[in-house]
Amino acid sequence: MRPFAYVRAADVDEAVRAVAGEPGAKFLGGGTNLVDLMREGIERPATVVDVTALPLAAVDDLPDGGLRIGALVRNSALAADPRVHARYPMVSQALLAGASPQLRNMATVGGNLLQRTRCPYFYDAAAACNKREPGAGCDALGGFTRGHAILGVSESCIAAHPSDLCVALAALDAVVEVRGVGGTRRIPMAEFHRLPGDTPHVETALAPDELVTAVELPAVPVAARSRYRKVRDRASYAFALVSVAAALEVRDGVVADVRLALGGVGAKPWRARAAEELLAGGPADEDAFARAAEAELEPATVRPGNAFKTRLARATIVATLRELSG
Repeated sequence: MRPFAYVRAADVDEAVRAVAGEPGAKFLGGGTNLVDLMREGIERPATVVDVTALPLAAVDDLPDGGLRIGALVRNSALAADPRVHARYPMVSQALLAGASPQLRNMATVGGNLLQRTRCPYFYDAAAACNKREPGAGCDALGGFTRGHAILGVSESCIAAHPSDLCVALAALDAVVEVRGVGGTRRIPMAEFHRLPGDTPHVETALAPDELVTAVELPAVPVAARSRYRKVRDRASYAFALVSVAAALEVRDGVVADVRLALGGVGAKPWRARAAEELLAGGPADEDAFARAAEAELEPATVRPGNAFKTRLARATIVATLRELSG
């Protein structure tokens, strides 16, 4: 590991100032992703700003019935919160589907939003990776692609976004609160993560000095009837091949409200807008679910190693909606 400076921030403003004055500095929360990347030599910050002492670890009710979740809330604590169980079960299920209990006890909500891809070429310093080294090329394009994305990809990067929680947050129209030297701003979850395009190394809408301080979940009545389904190579401690976060309300056989997002298939947490539009106001039956899934997956860009994901995603969407429809 390379030498680096360590700063323990006493408040949010101090943390932001410490990063703003040090190009390439990184915030340290749970460290479950950053420390691994530093050990592998993928991340090489000259300064690490420890934010674990900041007062950002509370879950508070909002006046509209939503929740405000501090960025330092541990994944295990959020998964166990009874308000999350009651109002947003897909969030609890997504958290419990990710990592191991030990990692969930350390990992934070803010860090989950910022975790980097698990593409093996990104982690291999000998491989070409535009996300790690802009302009280097992408060895994944002609390589092993089983875990890679099929939606939102480009010729510069086909890495899949790894988070389970972010898929649920995308379905719920969460809002991310961030603080920088210019003050506080709010970023809709749909705009927080960026597609790779020609700049896959630019992964979020954050400015270099900005710290995630909270995530707000709006009141979403349909979310009380929601599910997170994850398909992976083994039953635990594995990233999604395909995952589905879905909420569905059916009245008299008709879809009254629906929320749908996908993981494992997108270059970012993938809100399934095309599928939602087809489902809304239509019949809540298996044929409609299949048509909606096919419409969402129609623009997929597949390679021999991940072509199976279109069939798997379609089946997982249909199965999840079927379960929710009763």
